[in-house]
Amino acid sequence: MVRSARKTPVWIALILALGLVAAACGGDDDEPGSGQTSGPTSVEPGGDFSLQICEPEFLVPQNDNETCGGQVLQSLFTPLVQYDVETSEPANVVASDISTDDQTTWTITLNAGWTFHDGSPVNAQSFVDAWNWAANASNAAGNNYFFANIEGYDELNPTEGDADPEATLSGLEVVDDLTFTATLTAPFSQFALTVGYNAFYPLPPAFFEDPEGFNEQPIGNGPYMMDGVWEHDQFIKVTKFPDYAGTPGNADNIEFRIYSDPDVAYTDVQAGNLDIADVPDAQIEQGRTDFGDAFIETPSSVFQYIGFPLSDERFQSPELRQAFSLAIDREAVIEAVFFNTRTPARSLISPVVAGSREDACQYCAFDPELAAQKLEEAGGWEGPLKFWFNSDGGHETWVEAVSNMWRQNLGIQEIQFESSEFADYLGSLDAGDVDGPFRLGWVMDYPSPQNYLEPLHACEGSSNNTGYCNEEVDALIAEGNAAASIDEGIDSYLAAEDIILEDMPIIPTWFGLNQSVHSDRITNVQIDAFSFIRVADVQVVASE
Repeated sequence: MVRSARKTPVWIALILALGLVAAACGGDDDEPGSGQTSGPTSVEPGGDFSLQICEPEFLVPQNDNETCGGQVLQSLFTPLVQYDVETSEPANVVASDISTDDQTTWTITLNAGWTFHDGSPVNAQSFVDAWNWAANASNAAGNNYFFANIEGYDELNPTEGDADPEATLSGLEVVDDLTFTATLTAPFSQFALTVGYNAFYPLPPAFFEDPEGFNEQPIGNGPYMMDGVWEHDQFIKVTKFPDYAGTPGNADNIEFRIYSDPDVAYTDVQAGNLDIADVPDAQIEQGRTDFGDAFIETPSSVFQYIGFPLSDERFQSPELRQAFSLAIDREAVIEAVFFNTRTPARSLISPVVAGSREDACQYCAFDPELAAQKLEEAGGWEGPLKFWFNSDGGHETWVEAVSNMWRQNLGIQEIQFESSEFADYLGSLDAGDVDGPFRLGWVMDYPSPQNYLEPLHACEGSSNNTGYCNEEVDALIAEGNAAASIDEGIDSYLAAEDIILEDMPIIPTWFGLNQSVHSDRITNVQIDAFSFIRVADVQVVASE
């Protein structure tokens, strides 16, 4: 759809008056800070460095599903497959082979010689025991749902009564010390891609003896091992594992320093007290200048969206939802609020994933005339509108900007904000208490279009917060899952995406970018599409 000419929205003038608009971030890929660091070439083996994280939720990989804990776990564990830092393509690491004849029964063969930090072997039982523990409802693992497509999951997660804590997945079988099989409930061509996620990490026997103690000082099979216990709200220290079976890390020691305020972390890098930190949005412009080649900007899999509670009859009309999307000038918000640190979303699938399309969404272009027409077709809007978001994520400014666009372009004058801290906010969504548009984000678990569609939009999707359900969409996703290969499934996934975008249960808003800065003490700082620093690759610069 041709994008209509646009006038300067009223809300931009308001933000200008408040002094929130910075100069546009010009330049091209040849300018400093547009990619990974080149840095000095003189480096010494070993050395220490530090980086910013927030307080993790857990350090048991089957429990943790947020990025702060995930950053630490990447140093402590090595999975069956790892994703390439630039392409996100999976490559076998602990696994020597993952194969199937029918996309349903998968055989996983391990490389010999891998051990945990306590010397116990990494074998087939290490994976089967870990997956069984996570899949059993009695353990309340945060990543339990990742095992829902393995045979026997329903028996471990009864809808009534308690699960048998000793029960295991009937679909998992140890064949020999280095081989096990996983039988799925239906064909799933993406299975080999998913097992790089931390839910599928192995666990040593020591975990099952003391899960709570393990959470404070995990024993993994990765390039680094814990150096003391997790000092909550302060730091987590790791040191190089001398018997690591893979390519060893470069630095000898790493400190994951825990910050509650990202601005403080950024200032600490400026002062030489920290080596790596994220860049707050308000510092992007100056950060490019101040840090030069030590300012890193790379693509991210982060996807932000506005959802609709479809159980509310006021949001039943697709035309109404389309109108809300058409009324948003994404480029203007990104420039004025985010200092050009986002890219407009016109797809449900991140550009870092195979199959993503730049203009899949015909209702994601700014077109206030068509927005008004769609709203009229839907019967208009009467009464106040509540806009929901979490209060601890810095969302207030863009929420206000989008609300002003809805006021100006749709004539909805009474827009009320409902916000709470993230945990309470998710509780409101789960309880069905949200009665207006709501913001959420998504970071891929594994690089597949399926991961952006099925969890969020399938009728029984694990993260379906809108209540959207379209049997044709589910059938197309299942068709993609059953394809002979990942690539052969893409067309089915894209057909499902087309239907979702027409129905518009969510408004795609923007995709994220990673921005970090680092001190001159280190080089070879790389950020992957999951927004993780590849800490094992970081090199400490030789002291003069």
